[in-house]
Amino acid sequence: MTRSPELRGELRYNEPLARHTTWRVGGPAARLYRPADQDDLVAFFGTLAADEPLLWLGLGSNLLISDAGFPGTVIQTTGRLTGLELQAPGRVRAEAGVSCAKVARFASRHGLVGIEFLAGIPGTVGGALAMNAGAWGSETWAHVSLVRTLDRGGQVHERRPHELEIGYRHVRGAPDEWFLEAELELARGDTEAAQARIRELLDRRAATQPIGLPSCGSVFRNPPGDHAARLIEAAGLKGILIGGAEVSPKHANFIINTGAASARDIGLLIDHVQAEVERTSGIRLIPEVRRVGELS
Repeated sequence: MTRSPELRGELRYNEPLARHTTWRVGGPAARLYRPADQDDLVAFFGTLAADEPLLWLGLGSNLLISDAGFPGTVIQTTGRLTGLELQAPGRVRAEAGVSCAKVARFASRHGLVGIEFLAGIPGTVGGALAMNAGAWGSETWAHVSLVRTLDRGGQVHERRPHELEIGYRHVRGAPDEWFLEAELELARGDTEAAQARIRELLDRRAATQPIGLPSCGSVFRNPPGDHAARLIEAAGLKGILIGGAEVSPKHANFIINTGAASARDIGLLIDHVQAEVERTSGIRLIPEVRRVGELS
């Protein structure tokens, strides 16, 4: 680990990304930068070559990184861009590195409701914005009034939801812009009821999902009018193994690392599940997982 005299963050070379992903797989990043704050990140972007490959990393869920690693620079926001504040009645500002669960708890303590579902999402605000994360019928962007983004040239932009293409587990904005923070507009409600709802959702999650085991969260999007887990189970794939990767016996839309899985194992299992579900049901499941690098 090194520190530039001009920059205030931490720069690491050949950093194993398996340490930073929820699947616990992934080879080394050529460079990994942990910014001190947004201003420091803007300054760091001023040092990058125009063609430098970039990867933003929060808690590392919904991300499958090659065993060969990443040949460019990884920007790690979790534990760094952690600003979270009540700006006005009903408005919360959250930086990209804040965990989704922390935002849900913060809002409930201030009597704001509607985002209790975030308590069960194993990621950060940046990741939730990038994929329109959701659960239990709710989605992140339904509550976003404004985002601030950083482009490759180090310029900060304000974007409104109508400036982006937003759908189910899908967000597309201007090319080469990354989320720094969001402003959320929330309704007033009952603090105790919101906190009870969070407990209920977490209890339901613990009862139905393989919590505590290395996974990425849900692997596939739910197709219209159906559930990916039901289709995978109907194809007889619960508990199937490729190398150290296993379709969870508890929830079929989770793939877990049993302890010795490689990224290649997980990628092969995703492909196998997709092919078998299409063969047995005629439905081609769409992965939620973002793949980085060559996995075959």
